[in-house]
Amino acid sequence: MYTALETVICAERLNLAPVTTPARSPASNGMSEAFVNTLRRDYVAGADLATAAAVLEQVPAWIADDNGEAPHSALGYRSPAQFRAAGSHSGSPE
Repeated sequence: MYTALETVICAERLNLAPVTTPARSPASNGMSEAFVNTLRRDYVAGADLATAAAVLEQVPAWIADDNGEAPHSALGYRSPAQFRAAGSHSGSPE
């Protein structure tokens, strides 16, 4: 697997931990596409897009909302935080 140094540095600046998966992994591709589509649909549409800096400033709040508040169909319409708090670590919703 290859991860560009610039990508790793950018992730670290955003306080993200780079996680790699096998190249061309259908599961990974699907998860990342779903995440990007969710950001576009639920957050970017009403966001301040005036500058790249303005967008980057909003990203942490979008991620926090998506993980802490927004219901996910794959988790039985619970947020990831609610799913984890319920002790549902098997990967399948109740």
